Amino acid sequence: MKKVLFLAASGALAFSLCLATPASLFAEEYSLDDLCRIALARSEKLKVAEENLVIAETGKDKAFSYLLPRLTATGGYTQYSEKKFTATGSVLQPESAYAWGIRADETVSLSGRELTALGISRQNVAKSRYDLTAIREDYLLRYVAAAYYNVLMARKGLEIADSNLERLLKYRDAAEKRLRVGEVTKTALLRAEGELSGAKSDRLQAQNGLELAMAVLASNVGIRDPFTLRDVPAVGGEIPDLPVFQERAFAVRTDLKSMEVQKQIAAEQIKYAEGAFWPSISVSGGYAGTDQYPSTSSLNRESIYGGVALNFPFFDGGLRKADVSEAKARERQAAFLYEDAKKGIEIEVQTAYLDLVTQKGILRFLNDQLAFARDNYHAVARQFDFGLANSLDVLDANTLLVSAERKASSALYNYELALLRMKKATGTLIATAAVKQ
Repeated sequence: MKKVLFLAASGALAFSLCLATPASLFAEEYSLDDLCRIALARSEKLKVAEENLVIAETGKDKAFSYLLPRLTATGGYTQYSEKKFTATGSVLQPESAYAWGIRADETVSLSGRELTALGISRQNVAKSRYDLTAIREDYLLRYVAAAYYNVLMARKGLEIADSNLERLLKYRDAAEKRLRVGEVTKTALLRAEGELSGAKSDRLQAQNGLELAMAVLASNVGIRDPFTLRDVPAVGGEIPDLPVFQERAFAVRTDLKSMEVQKQIAAEQIKYAEGAFWPSISVSGGYAGTDQYPSTSSLNRESIYGGVALNFPFFDGGLRKADVSEAKARERQAAFLYEDAKKGIEIEVQTAYLDLVTQKGILRFLNDQLAFARDNYHAVARQFDFGLANSLDVLDANTLLVSAERKASSALYNYELALLRMKKATGTLIATAAVKQ
């Protein structure tokens, strides 16, 4: 009996320990690449954009359907109120009649407008694919990468707040000990208590900021379970010259390729509009059957027929001419938009390049500042222990260290985000092996 009670108590203790275990131990760990892959698969905004591609593919199927003949089957039954006969006894109106048949029709333009429309629909599918890739890249940078680095900066801010709180606790304890032996005045302890309270407030703000940043990231990516982030340092190196990035952008950017396809579509639209001046030919054929009661000897029960018709519209009030003029204007518009897009991409790449160079330089200088601030704090703290520095010197050194830590961490993540902005500007973000689906 005691053994059973012991096992039951052990099981209850183990179960309670499992319940008391922090959720972070069971949280999934994600890197930025993992988050990008999850967002590509789960994001509702991206799924909405993917439906545009589905609509474009459906439009291609619709354009192809116009090349196929139309098949129509008919059937009917007619019931008359009474039978009617002529004076000679022949049937004038039957009691009931039946009719059925099948018909095939095909109408094509001699200009091949239907084939032109099919080609336009295929180009529209390619354009939709390029647009979808551009939307994905923008989403990954704006909603995933930016939120990811916001979480990392918030997490680093919480670590800095914890370190600051720990240093101020040690300084408060040291000031309290020195007050007891009369080495410092009570104002030093009061100042330490005030700084400690401020550090606790900063720590609380950092904790709440981290929770909010993680909630935003989870919403953007589509994660519902607890998770943690794995910080993978970005691979740096020498930054190539600006023309290298600009040439890469002109060759790879999917939104620019989409504009190129739009120019081709606009040119094909002119061809399609001009095809309305050509005649169209219609071919039809079918089978028709009929029966009635009472029947007559002259009743034609079956018919097989075929026909060809040539349609040539001579006057439509200038509608076709206006359609051609509109199509030409749209072609010029597409050309202007393409050139404007190239200029915009050139400026975007230059902006990303200058930002990348700036962030790299800032990171180097702030890392140097952090090293100086850390050495300065340790030196002043030792001097304070030996009575060679006062409390204001320690607090100033600590404030400088906290500021340097925050600036250095912010500069690091801004530099890594600048690298991603350059990939987005050159159109290579989604094409990287780590992010590629």
